[in-house]
Amino acid sequence: MGHSHTVFHLHDGELTPRLADADGLIVLDGPDEGQVDPQATWPHHENKLIDRALDGRKPLLGVGYGARRIAEALGAVVSRGTHAASGWHSVRLAPQSPFDLPETFEAFMWHRDIFALPDDALPLGGSEAGPMQGFSWDAQRVIGLLFHIEATPASAAAMLDHLPALGSGPYVQSRRAMLADTRRFDRQAPLLDRLLAQWLASVRR
Repeated sequence: MGHSHTVFHLHDGELTPRLADADGLIVLDGPDEGQVDPQATWPHHENKLIDRALDGRKPLLGVGYGARRIAEALGAVVSRGTHAASGWHSVRLAPQSPFDLPETFEAFMWHRDIFALPDDALPLGGSEAGPMQGFSWDAQRVIGLLFHIEATPASAAAMLDHLPALGSGPYVQSRRAMLADTRRFDRQAPLLDRLLAQWLASVRR
């Protein structure tokens, strides 16, 4: 879409980026809450970065772990969900959802932990596994997504190679089921484009 981006790996000891040098901030996925080393300093630095983006009116997008951190910064409760969810699940838009997305769409998921809706936020919608799959705050300047419409066959396979399994349950799919039809990833790519276009519009305001 004509934008450049720089990736920072705070968990590998890289310095926190300067928000003054960027038009927006994206905070990507990471570990479950219980898997974070309590002695690690990077979560503190990342939380401060999120707070600065919220206070400085910078466009802010979070996915998975990043969305949970943003929800928490906005005062919402983050907790272990009733069910783990992995693989492909349908998301239904909430009646009050501000997102320009289909009323029902399929998205790739991988999570145990969930978040409540922050105050003054609008819900995206939910799935059978989790009623809160995303939110918008401050006229879509801030967006949090629990699901992964950015996933590709390669990124999903790499995740499955390196992350511990989520266990079993009614919403946990096998590796084979997740990767059997790569067209599913192709179908969610336009949804990512639509959502990013809505989010990036806040950069131009």
